Formats: sequence, structure tokens, C-alpha cells
Amino acid sequence: MSKTVYISVLTFFGLLVPNKVLAGTEWSAFHGPARDNKSAETGLLKTWPEGGPKLLWTTAGLGKGYSSVTVAGGRIYTAGKVEKQTRVFCLDMDGKVQWQAVNGDAWEASGRMRFAVAYDGSRSTPTIDRDTVYHLGELGRLAAFNALDGKERWSVDFTKSFGAKIPKFGFSESVLIHGEDLICCPGSEKAFMVALDKKTGNVRWRTTGVPGTVGYSSAVLATIHGVEQVLAMGADVAFGVERTSGTLLWQVPCKNQRSNNATDITVRENLIFLSTGYGKGSMLVKLKKAGDAFQPETVWENKKMDNHHGGVILLADHVYGSGHKAKGWACLELMTGKETHIAPGKGSITFADDRLYCLDEKGLVTLVQPLPAERKVVGSFQLPEGGKGAYWAHPVVCDGRLYLRHNDRLFAYDIKAD
Repeated sequence: MSKTVYISVLTFFGLLVPNKVLAGTEWSAFHGPARDNKSAETGLLKTWPEGGPKLLWTTAGLGKGYSSVTVAGGRIYTAGKVEKQTRVFCLDMDGKVQWQAVNGDAWEASGRMRFAVAYDGSRSTPTIDRDTVYHLGELGRLAAFNALDGKERWSVDFTKSFGAKIPKFGFSESVLIHGEDLICCPGSEKAFMVALDKKTGNVRWRTTGVPGTVGYSSAVLATIHGVEQVLAMGADVAFGVERTSGTLLWQVPCKNQRSNNATDITVRENLIFLSTGYGKGSMLVKLKKAGDAFQPETVWENKKMDNHHGGVILLADHVYGSGHKAKGWACLELMTGKETHIAPGKGSITFADDRLYCLDEKGLVTLVQPLPAERKVVGSFQLPEGGKGAYWAHPVVCDGRLYLRHNDRLFAYDIKAD
């Protein structure tokens, strides 16, 4: 290896440090390194000109799907369905594909689910940890790839290793990395949640005793009453496990009409905000602790903001997001569940520099100043089509850019202030 190449490799690997994010310059996991869907960066446009911010580039050919993007080490990662295969893509900062790697067969609707034919494609967003890219395919193939060239390092099949059943709409979780652990949910009786050695894929611990089947959301970390926990949503319950052992600590019934919870849990201290679609709505749970036992107590529950799968944002004492049957972009008071305002629309959301970035399911992008009393739009534009299907991939703000995905195309916009 030449000296120049050696230095380049060291530089690349040195940049891939997801747990040491500098002012929002990396977005190493779905909903960011803290998994709260809030970017730490500043210096962004507070309003947009007519027609929206400047489009830097568009990349096509990424396959069909709803995977969002992660950004680390000067590279962008996403996934898509190409010729009935799920593929992980690595792009440079100009949107040029550097490599692509196959991660098993892609999910397709069965003959009994013709209504869902339009919903095929990637779900999971790649997770980056130093020099490794981790991705879960829709049929349960979890793989680790070399971030530099895409060569596969190891893989685990949920169905073969854990007896997992493929969910109705395919596995959708974006896996969680913490320390040496990769944490994910096969959703089976013998391993509802597992921690794997991130370097080998070997099992470190497993959680059992969670009722129902796997959900479509992703796990988050929180320390509650001094206990570090992993929190996740199954199809029937929200639950928390002790991070280093996988011991089940608590669970709360939370099941909608379709048994397909898809919104990540939101945490503040000992408060757990849950939201799910198909008429269920939202609820706030307080976790109390008596000795070693956790006792969940429902603070309130209503049918407001029954979030489908676009995510919610907790800011100060209010939660922002959109509803499903309770249609509209809305704001709820965290402690009471009271709806302070609602406006037409439904979609996905992220946050950066005191602004909400909202992507409507029909491609309308809005910049919103988060005010509890009103939805104040300070910019908007229509995202071009990347093919057929809803605009479901979650937006990402990272290093002065807004990344938006639709079907096989990724759009990058310059949102830095002058």
C-alpha cells in the first residue's frame, strides 16, 4: 500500500466515529446519534426563498424504498430494492455512488396482499459505527459491511438463528449500536430482542417474555431512575430492558387495530411518550421505581396525533408530528395531551436549529417555526418525483444540507445561512 493510500484510509476510518459527533456534522443512525431526530447544528436558513433552498444535486438509481440516509466519514448511506434484491448504497458528498452491496432478497407483497404491492422496497436505514455499516433487510438478514468498499464482514438470518417470523410488511427496524453491542428485535419467542457482538454477530444476551410480535419501529436508549435501558415498541406493547443483560424491566399495552406500531418511543427523564396510528392515538406513561421494580403509570391517553410512521419531535413541553386517522400536523402538550393546534397534512419530520422540517406524503416540504399556539410556515417547496409511491422516507439535516429521498432518488439541498 502506498503512503498516500495508507493516509487516506486512516483519514477515512478516523472520521467514522459516530459517538463523537461534532455540531451535527454526522448523522450516523436513523434519527441521529441520540435517536431523538434532532440535529445539534446551527447556522441554517431561518426562512426559505420562493421555490425553496438551492438544490445541490440529485442521484437516481438507488432502488425503490423508504430508507432514509445516514452520513458519516464524508460518505452518505442508504438502501433500496433493485431487481428483487435489497442493496445498501454508499455515496460521496457529491451524490456519486461509491459502492453497493446486496443484503438478501427484498420484501414483496404476497398474492393475498395485492393492496400492498405499491409498498415494497427498503425499510431499514443503515447504521454507521466507525468503519462498519450495519443494515437489516426486510426478510430478516442482518449484515455488517466494510464502510470503505462494501465487502461483507458477517451476517445473521433472524428466521434461521432466532426462529423469527417475517412481519406482514417486512422487518423495518434500523439497528442500534452502543459500545460493543448491536441491539435489534427479531421478535421471536426465544429472542424478542437481542444484543449481538457488533464485530462478529455472536449473541451477547437475549430478551424473552415480550408478548405479541415485532413492531416496525426502532429501539432507543435512555437512563431512567439511574438504570440504562433499551426501549422499543412491539406490535402489542412498549417495553424496556436493562441494557447490559437484556432483562425485561417493564411493559405497557399499546396495540392499534392493525398491530403495527411504527413510531419510535420518545423519552424525557422518567416520562415515555407513545404514539401509533390506526385509531389508537397517543399516551404518556410515567415510570416509577420501587426497589428494583419499575411500575408504569398512564398519565393520559387520547386519540390525538395517532402517528402513522412519520415520527414525532419533543421540544420543551410540546410534541410535534402528524396524525393518521386524526389527520393533520399537530402539537400536543406533553403533560396533558391537549392539542394546541392542528393543520392539514400528514408526513415525516425532523428538527434542526429551531426549525421543523416536514415532508408531506405528497412531496410538499415545509420549514416550520415550532410555536405551540400555531403552525408557522416560513418556507415551502414541492419535491420532484423520484418515481411512484408516497414520500415516506424521513428527512435528514446534516452539515448544512437537507437530504430528501423519494423512491430511487436522493435530493440534497443547501440550507446553510449566508
